[in-house]
Amino acid sequence: MVKIVISSLVDGGSATAGPPLGPALGPLGVNINGIIAEINSKTKDFKGTKVPVKVIVDKDSKAFEIQVGSPPASSLIKKELGIESGAKVKDEKVGNLSFEQLAKVARMKSSVSLAKDLKKVANEVLGTCVSMGVTCNGQDPRAVIKEINEGKHDSVFKGK
Repeated sequence: MVKIVISSLVDGGSATAGPPLGPALGPLGVNINGIIAEINSKTKDFKGTKVPVKVIVDKDSKAFEIQVGSPPASSLIKKELGIESGAKVKDEKVGNLSFEQLAKVARMKSSVSLAKDLKKVANEVLGTCVSMGVTCNGQDPRAVIKEINEGKHDSVFKGK
């Protein structure tokens, strides 16, 4: 049983049979449209964001498996704020993330994070906010990390 792995970066919910997937899958004799449909179904929550995917094909049976990664936290933050890029210079502020948006991004990243709970994942996202020039709830992200660690926002960050 020979398995072939094709890794690619696709637009969430909008993958096509064109490059990069079509040319890579074509020679394998698999149902390209079926694979594209499954990728789009699994990535629809990441619409408008580049998402890493792996297509694992059994060369003999033509069976396939789709593994979807998670976009970088910076991409998810930019999407939430509707911005093109992070800060270009130190101390520039490019946006403000609400606690609800922070929790949403943390939940999206929780499946790939090594953090044990959602509060810790949120702290990782806030670390990205620091480097991007993004505030959270009108505050410096470092101050919000401190508040989260003190338990001030536990109701927002339940579970993982």
